[in-house]
Amino acid sequence: MATVGVLGIGRMGSAMARALAEAGHDLVLWNRSSDAATSLAAELGVRTATNPRELAATAGITISMLADGPAVDAVYGGPDGLIAGARSGTVLIDASTVPPSTLRAHDTAARAAGAGLLDAPVSGSVALAEAGKLTLMIGGDAADLERARPVLDALAATIFHLGPLGSGAAMKLAVNTVIFGLNEAVAEALVLAEAAGVPRELAYDVLAASAVGAPFVGYKRGAFLDPEGTPVAFALDLAAKDLGLIADLAAACGVRLPQAEIDLDVIQAASLGGRGGRDFSTVADELRGSRQQEEGSRG
Repeated sequence: MATVGVLGIGRMGSAMARALAEAGHDLVLWNRSSDAATSLAAELGVRTATNPRELAATAGITISMLADGPAVDAVYGGPDGLIAGARSGTVLIDASTVPPSTLRAHDTAARAAGAGLLDAPVSGSVALAEAGKLTLMIGGDAADLERARPVLDALAATIFHLGPLGSGAAMKLAVNTVIFGLNEAVAEALVLAEAAGVPRELAYDVLAASAVGAPFVGYKRGAFLDPEGTPVAFALDLAAKDLGLIADLAAACGVRLPQAEIDLDVIQAASLGGRGGRDFSTVADELRGSRQQEEGSRG
């Protein structure tokens, strides 16, 4: 089994690390806030690294799951970055949701170090990550993918190789375009059903059993029905960040995405007043609030 470095020990990064450990891989962990890496390392009985360079010098395959493009740049570049520690044959994999240009900017330096570089964003919930059942969208060289495949197989039910570096990042933004549209559609459908007198839970059961019952509808049930009692899986602020990336990519490609523009407007409205840390399913509360304001204005 390969030694695998995992960088970014948030909800998804932790879940991926657990799946890799369960598959028998030796792990080395790093997180900008060291407490998260130290705690998970103690749980799994694995090591931590003091910086990305040290981690890359130890691991043959590295997987980063980071917040945004600047975080990726900071982890991959610089004297203490992954590329500085990479050896010939190392494969550096980024699973973050970032623009296609982000990892491409590090390709020349990685190749000069003899390392492969893949963008490999994921689709799926934290539970699917822990079970090793994610969908991976890969951009990069086919030979690098084959070197990394034994590790990626521990994370994924399905792996798509989509083309050159950046293709996975572009496809991830396309997938998220559908997710944000579906999130908005489920919220609107629930609010409409409730306004017409159908109990919220029963309305959700019907949606989940209907033609629109995608996996997203299944695993977001708690978030829509009990938003206060369900842990946040994807915050409004992160949704707004991703929708901004979608808008930038659409502009660069010369296409217009009217639904995504509406989704961003609603997400931003739901984030006002310090609410950006709430789950993005709470756009339904924003719609309910608009209805209550409308009823109040009628007297």
